[in-house]
Amino acid sequence: MLNWPLVGTFLIQWLTLTFMLIGLVGLIVPIFPGLVVIWLAALIYGIAAGGFDTKGWIIFILISILALAGNIMDNIFMGAKARQSGAAWISIWISYVAGIIFSLVFTPLIGLLASPIGLFISEFVHRRNWRAALNTVRAMMVGWGWSFIIRLIIGVIMTGLWMVWAWT
Repeated sequence: MLNWPLVGTFLIQWLTLTFMLIGLVGLIVPIFPGLVVIWLAALIYGIAAGGFDTKGWIIFILISILALAGNIMDNIFMGAKARQSGAAWISIWISYVAGIIFSLVFTPLIGLLASPIGLFISEFVHRRNWRAALNTVRAMMVGWGWSFIIRLIIGVIMTGLWMVWAWT
């Protein structure tokens, strides 16, 4: 005879883990909100597993702080690297706005292209030097690479914290 509460708990845990893994893999695509997916999976787990006990609240708060920090890191690393290469603040903001608008109007992949193109055009207009503009784009992409690594580490830590919550 099946123990239905045990089956339900097992199903909830594996569904949560599946969505967390989707969030981790999704971090490869900069527009995909992988950390938010992991955070939502933890939230739904807490609700579906019967609410939050003390351990659950503590771990969920840690997961929430990590998700917030990871989402902020993305823009900080990209903008900081572009700024270090000499990009004007207005060019960085134009890049962000172009990425967001084109992601919403077209697709996230077009938004990925629009952001560095927006930075390049703005810097080219500002500096009148295509090599300098290209260097700022290159620096921004290096910043994106570092932010990806940091977000991936944060996502793994978030998933690991959930595992401690669910499986201990």
